Amino acid sequence: MKAKHTFRGVVLSQPPRPFRAPVAVAPASSANKAPPKVRVGREVAGRGGKGVTVITGLPLSAADLEALATKLKKTCGAGGAVNGAVIEIQGDHRDRLVAELQKLGHDAKRSGG
Repeated sequence: MKAKHTFRGVVLSQPPRPFRAPVAVAPASSANKAPPKVRVGREVAGRGGKGVTVITGLPLSAADLEALATKLKKTCGAGGAVNGAVIEIQGDHRDRLVAELQKLGHDAKRSGG
């Protein structure tokens, strides 16, 4: 005869515990929020070996991203695009873009190799 408390034929030493709902955690206040991490990196994936400089983490609206992308493209003398919340600039301009973003007041850092 099987023991009273089994789970797929395995005898449990204690009866199964009842399910407990997870406790809701209050969201952090905006005062404790850290500034967004703006990262400037380089990617070549899916571009036929051509490298682009990618800027992520900018807390801007779509219109502001377009305006900033236009300014950065003119600074670098290169083309580029805005894809979602990411700005892509053709070529490797990481150092120049980090310096320009820091002038504009963003806490930008270079990422990747």
